[in-house]
Amino acid sequence: MQGENVIILDVRTPEETAQGKIDEAVEINWFDATSAAQIKALDKDKTYLVYCKSGGRSGKCVRMMSDAGFENLYNLDGGYQAWAKAKQ
Repeated sequence: MQGENVIILDVRTPEETAQGKIDEAVEINWFDATSAAQIKALDKDKTYLVYCKSGGRSGKCVRMMSDAGFENLYNLDGGYQAWAKAKQ
């Protein structure tokens, strides 16, 4: 999760991220009307670790990013819920 070319991408809503998030994560609300444009504008040369609450939205986001030409993509299995549980 660390490295200068690694971006952690949180695609949850602001209400969800207010309850906690992974440090240094870039927030783009998947449900926002401009989310697709925001995501497609990201640097395709970076590695993206994408997560949401449980993995559904982030899975869709990873597929969309792949279709847009992004190559280094990872979906956090189980989403933020699994990550937070593992950190306890």
